[in-house]
Amino acid sequence: MSYETAVARMLSLGQELAQTPSHKFDLEHMRVLLAALNHPERRSPSVLIAGTNGKGSTAATLASILQASGLKTGLYTSPHLVRINERIRVNGSEIGDECFTELHGRIDRVAEELVGNELPWHPSYFEMMTAIAFEHFSREQVDLAVLEVGMGGRLDATNVVDPRISVITDISLDHQQYLGDTVIEIAREKAGIIRAAGVVVTLPQQPEANDVIGNAIMNLKARGVNAVPYVPPVSPGSVQYRTPSSEAGDVYRYPLAVMGDEIVVETPLVGRHQLRNTALAIAAAVELNHQGFKGITAATIDRGIRQTRWPGRFQVIGASERWPETVLDVAHNPAGAWALRAALSERYEDRRLIFIFGAMRDKAISEMTEILFPLAERVIATRPNNPRAASPQEIQLAATRTGIQVELIEDVGNALKRARELNSEDSVLVITGSIYLVGEAMQLLGVKPEQRDRDRFPLK
Repeated sequence: MSYETAVARMLSLGQELAQTPSHKFDLEHMRVLLAALNHPERRSPSVLIAGTNGKGSTAATLASILQASGLKTGLYTSPHLVRINERIRVNGSEIGDECFTELHGRIDRVAEELVGNELPWHPSYFEMMTAIAFEHFSREQVDLAVLEVGMGGRLDATNVVDPRISVITDISLDHQQYLGDTVIEIAREKAGIIRAAGVVVTLPQQPEANDVIGNAIMNLKARGVNAVPYVPPVSPGSVQYRTPSSEAGDVYRYPLAVMGDEIVVETPLVGRHQLRNTALAIAAAVELNHQGFKGITAATIDRGIRQTRWPGRFQVIGASERWPETVLDVAHNPAGAWALRAALSERYEDRRLIFIFGAMRDKAISEMTEILFPLAERVIATRPNNPRAASPQEIQLAATRTGIQVELIEDVGNALKRARELNSEDSVLVITGSIYLVGEAMQLLGVKPEQRDRDRFPLK
């Protein structure tokens, strides 16, 4: 089987979101598959991270810290921007095409043998991806695996591990058709990653979510670790924002006491909401040090934060002759839209913003447009190449209450060409609304996920 065939077979499984929740969410099926593989999920210690927003940023930051501490680190995240391999990394390097193909083939054969006997149907796309990640981390003999929950927590395929630490990031409304219609219901799903007598790292958030998480910690006799000491104060001047003339791009800079030492944190993840995600990563790293991972020090935490790369999250690409400065951000729900709005207002208060917006049909599009579109001088609605994507007409209808004129362009390539026509000396192009839109735009523009503040290739 070729790599292309393996990816195509995986994508053919990618319709599980159209199936019933009971089909997608069944941990017993995942356990059957992993048992047939001799439990690769048990061969490496892990950290499990759930939440509505920020779990990927927290995972990427923690993995960077662990790698800087000399630990061989696995990182499993979702979804991907451009290539499926992005989801599975060891010490920052994506799983290779050959390795992905070989592992997919082996796990797929095992799954086929189980169907009709121990499994009622073939494992889903995400279950297969998760099994491939566990096998890869096992083969690579990682010291720690950092795992981002795909959706929810309680019944997510990643929740088969017995994590050293559970981390819960900010919780808000998203995926209601699967997780519940209220913050309380969704928080219960996220709190499902907490283990009896385990350790959970959190930050205070909405009262309803706080109550659910607090009750879960108490009932399970778990130990809560509060990341508040690692969140910088919000007083004016306490956090410096700057744009250095280096590949590091934009950074927040602030002093912080960590493990008895004072460090100066510099995080390249833009947006004040990222300060909370960084705090969660620091708290998790400190706890892992207490658990015996002695390579983790204040200095390695400092270095790991500086070296964090998490593409598509307020990723800024510098202007070129033919293209304006461009912001790529995967804000896909109202909470993400608010975070993007705050970051845009902080950095581009006096600049002309042109939006290219595309979203999945099952998202809170109307609320997202009400948050973001008032910032824009021009808005182009488009449709990413995904069967779940809303049409430009649906976006226009959802944005009616904003009073903003929305230009409709059916495909992403032509939306980018139109944005180039609208370009002026002070304009900034913002591409947002869905990770699928951002990934497709990156491919069309020739932008690599890791690229920052460099000229991009012109659109052909």
